[in-house]
Amino acid sequence: MKITSVRTIALGGATHDHGWPGGTDPNVQYNTLVEVTSDSGLTGIGSCYTTRQLVEGSLQLLREHLIGESGLEPERVSEKLRQSMFWLGRGGSVEHTISGIDIALWDLCGKALNQPVSRLLGGNYRDRIKPYASILFDEPAKLRDALEVQLSRGFRAIKMGWRPFGRVSAKLDEELMRTARDTVGPDVELMVDAGGSEQFWPHSVSWARNTARMLGDYGVTWFEEALKPDDVAGFAELRQNSPVLIATGEVLVRRQAFQPFITERAVDIIQPDLTKCGGLSEGRKLAWMAYDHGVLLVPHGWNTALGVAADLALSAAMPVAKWIEFQTGVPYIEEIIDPPFKLDADGMLRVPTGPGLGVILNRDAIEKYQAK
Repeated sequence: MKITSVRTIALGGATHDHGWPGGTDPNVQYNTLVEVTSDSGLTGIGSCYTTRQLVEGSLQLLREHLIGESGLEPERVSEKLRQSMFWLGRGGSVEHTISGIDIALWDLCGKALNQPVSRLLGGNYRDRIKPYASILFDEPAKLRDALEVQLSRGFRAIKMGWRPFGRVSAKLDEELMRTARDTVGPDVELMVDAGGSEQFWPHSVSWARNTARMLGDYGVTWFEEALKPDDVAGFAELRQNSPVLIATGEVLVRRQAFQPFITERAVDIIQPDLTKCGGLSEGRKLAWMAYDHGVLLVPHGWNTALGVAADLALSAAMPVAKWIEFQTGVPYIEEIIDPPFKLDADGMLRVPTGPGLGVILNRDAIEKYQAK
């Protein structure tokens, strides 16, 4: 089964507020689907977290190395693409594009073999996993309302991130946490994402250490992106002094970028985004490296339903996996597949069992949200 073509589908018109400056324009186009077709007529679908223009530019470099390749060997083909870009893109948008291609290749391979991707990645250690609703911080009254919405949907874990946390005062940060814990009660897990990858993040280890102690008082499960994303030494120092788990990694690409965080035990949790870091193939390498060093892998999931499906497949195939991220109220996640993801009575998501990623695109929704 040979690969004959690759095309892109840009999603726009309903982009969710992403928390950083200028992030409220629904027409901003960040998510791009990648469709890989084989000579058998089967098609695999993946997702990249980058703009269509950058994906198309990357495909000008990658297409000649992809067309004609086997559709049954996703890991080797993706690594070939990566190695072929030695001088032209060791990371960045080229790696984001490889990520989408890789996810599509696993989907294609699973469809050809009539097997779920989770099984092809090594087998299913679990058939469901706990999603955490991923929302943005807001002023206390609005935060309370947002949390109540997630509770009404059945979520048993909720992560709050970015503004205004860490951007106004320690007093407001604690008021937000008090509001959150009072709203959800003692049995719902809370996670906090400071958003340290934001432009010109001002905080140091001292701020992060003090904040972690405050979060510990409210039973927070983990503290995410407390420092700038490449500060390995800072994260290691923070982890040694934090009462809560320390997490980071959503902006990192390629396994080499994650390696020092894992081998130097700088974090408790790594959070690769499979639509950016290199896809399922790279994610699996990272997951086993993390497992061997006593580090958890929790995929970052601020992207699309294809990204969530990939996260579920990888998390099912790892010996230890406790959560996946689920951005709520986002059409690119909740509308573009049919049927949509649905929590069970225990607030868990089932791992798809159908061929490939096990999800079917809703073509009407794709047409609705396809950026021209």
